[in-house]
Amino acid sequence: MRNPRHNLKSPEQELRIFRVRALLAAVIVFALTGLLMGRLAYLQVVQHEVFTTRSEKNRVRVEPLPPTRGLIYDRNGVLLAENRPTYNLTLVRERVEDLDATLTRLVEILELPEEEAAAFRVRSRQRQRPFQPALLMSDLDEGQIARLAVNRHLLPGVEVEAQLLRYYPDAEVMAHALGYVGRINAEELGRLDPGRYAGTHFIGKSGVERFYEEALHGQAGLRKVETNARGRVLRELGRNDPVPGKDLTLTLDKEMQALAYELLDGRRGSIVAIAPRTGEILAMVSAPGFDSNQFVTGIDVASYRGLQEDLDLPLYNRAIRGHYPPGSTIKPFLALAGLAEGVITPGETIYDPGYFQLPNDSRRYRNWLRWGHGRVDLERSIAVSNNTYYYNLAHELGIDRLHTNMTAFGFGTRVGHDVFGESAALMPSRDWKRERYNQPWYPGETLSVGIGQGYWQVTPLQLATATAVLANRGDWVRPRLARRLGEEEVPVALPDTPEDIRLENEAWWDRVFSGMEKVISGNEGTARRTGVGLEYRMGGKSGTAQVFSLGQDQKYNAEELAERLRDHALFMAFAPLEDPQIAVAVIVENAGGGSTHAAHLARAMTDAWLLEEEEPDVEELREAMEEDDGSVAGN
Repeated sequence: MRNPRHNLKSPEQELRIFRVRALLAAVIVFALTGLLMGRLAYLQVVQHEVFTTRSEKNRVRVEPLPPTRGLIYDRNGVLLAENRPTYNLTLVRERVEDLDATLTRLVEILELPEEEAAAFRVRSRQRQRPFQPALLMSDLDEGQIARLAVNRHLLPGVEVEAQLLRYYPDAEVMAHALGYVGRINAEELGRLDPGRYAGTHFIGKSGVERFYEEALHGQAGLRKVETNARGRVLRELGRNDPVPGKDLTLTLDKEMQALAYELLDGRRGSIVAIAPRTGEILAMVSAPGFDSNQFVTGIDVASYRGLQEDLDLPLYNRAIRGHYPPGSTIKPFLALAGLAEGVITPGETIYDPGYFQLPNDSRRYRNWLRWGHGRVDLERSIAVSNNTYYYNLAHELGIDRLHTNMTAFGFGTRVGHDVFGESAALMPSRDWKRERYNQPWYPGETLSVGIGQGYWQVTPLQLATATAVLANRGDWVRPRLARRLGEEEVPVALPDTPEDIRLENEAWWDRVFSGMEKVISGNEGTARRTGVGLEYRMGGKSGTAQVFSLGQDQKYNAEELAERLRDHALFMAFAPLEDPQIAVAVIVENAGGGSTHAAHLARAMTDAWLLEEEEPDVEELREAMEEDDGSVAGN
């Protein structure tokens, strides 16, 4: 048997084991406590600045403050472009956990139709600078704002911002001249100064809004705000105020602009009026127009498609981009070229049998009056718009001298100082034709150019500018739309102004002006009915531009042609003759004769500018044009 003493516990042994375990536990506890204290010391002492900065970044946010866009006024202080308060929906993608879910929720809350919802999603994914708000929707209504406020807790990163939105009170009349602002796209975002445009969602897209974008926009500011854990603003900690854009005062006269648009009466065409001495553009209308306010907030797909597919091309700025044969409106300029080059003299006459023939050529280039005007000198050639005189003159000048002299008046060049998107149109030459068609220049083409047909193309602004230079007796003043930028006057004399035109004999101007006056006031003048009751001296020139060429023995008959194949009606004029205050160019597409369908419009513009009376009665003008239609021959 085993000894029972060996089964008893040993207190000494148990105590020794306990002490070892307790010491080991104490060592572990102290080691862990030391490690924890060391980590706390490292975080709170060594890394203090780092975590303080991180904490501030989570609590304090820097937000951009977009500047207020400058206003636009007409020459008399009438507001043409203003800023109206509105509410915009923005989204900061970096603060949104699930973008698709958020967008779906927003579409439901805003009750957007399918087409708008698709555009809404596209805008949310457009290129944007990090942590900058992307504009999802503009001009929210009260119902949308209320529904967004109720669901605000479900939409982290989404904000409703109160901002000023561009508005054009006379959108349709001013659309082409003013242009419009629109949302900044990805391409524009890449080239814009990120500091200057921080928080800005809109930029000038066309017209003076585009040309004077830098001045109108201003400089963005910044503000520091304290936010809660959800990113909502609690209070403002500091700010650097934005610099507002400069106000722009234009040379345009709102009443003249509205009159020009009314005179065109929905027909396709353009009217441009310029003050010759200063180059101030008083009116620059392209018809039909469009509602430019639609483009500010983003035009819907159906409306934009309707504008694009409209055969009348309302988006097309005819005043600066429309290319038209100038027709007989260029005859005064050719007469001056002939005098300057010594090809003709003021009293020299030619006999017009009703046509002109080149040497050794059987083709007859016909006058508009088929039996001819008989003996014609310079003044009568302008008054009756004799084609044969100018066929002969163009042939004597040749295309080289003709091109040089017409370019001096601005044809074939961009004439405006601050007219965005202007076309140079076309003043043809030998070199141009060789480069374009790889063909030589033919004498018959010179004859066509001599009556403003063939390859020659002008814009209404070019024709008005050349008329202003003519009225100034060769003194060039480049046309401009801005009169004052902020408090700074836009100078009349601009550094890129073309050289003045100087003639050997100043009396030659008078002879040409006399012929132009006879167009309106003479017994044979093509626009003599326009001069009835005229209270001042006025010089002008009608023009009829062919849309297609007639054959050798074909006769033009407007009634047999489709409306869009009929001739364009043109007229250029300035007044008063002795001290010109206004120069006007009118082009009405497919209207017929310029002396009938354009001259009355030019007269109405000069009356409105020069006479202290109520604006012209448009209904009376329409009746006068109907009476003249077919009763006054000429082009």
